[in-house]
Amino acid sequence: MRIGELAKRAGTTTRALRYYESRGLLPARRAVNGYRAYDEADLRLLRQIRTLQDVGFDLEETRPFVECLRAGHPAGDSCPASLAVYRRKLTELDGLIDQLVSVRARVGEQLDRAEAARAGLAAEAELPGGPEPGCELTHALNHGRTPHEGAGK
Repeated sequence: MRIGELAKRAGTTTRALRYYESRGLLPARRAVNGYRAYDEADLRLLRQIRTLQDVGFDLEETRPFVECLRAGHPAGDSCPASLAVYRRKLTELDGLIDQLVSVRARVGEQLDRAEAARAGLAAEAELPGGPEPGCELTHALNHGRTPHEGAGK
């Protein structure tokens, strides 16, 4: 099949296929007429690349899977090098999850502090002669400052 048909069947662009070819992930065979020529095995390689990229693998991380398929294995993840990539990716994802959990906890704590402060201001505003309810942004804009200039004053 030609490049346009392969791109269509794989749900990608001819530009992406040329890029994969330039990176050595897709073979660069030419027919006698000079056109790029692909077969079902190339479609299988491309589907492996696209599947891995869809779940967050970068292009270079797909190489061991492609090489595994090219070596004649029934699946791109049946080789030791592919399994090693899976392990590295899981370690990377675990680290990102840990970071996100930490960030979420900090944002939750900030929200709790902000809600407590807002509730305190609302309670003070209810007292006779208490301050008028407002927000930092409104207060700063009414006094000709940016909200950041007003912080800490």
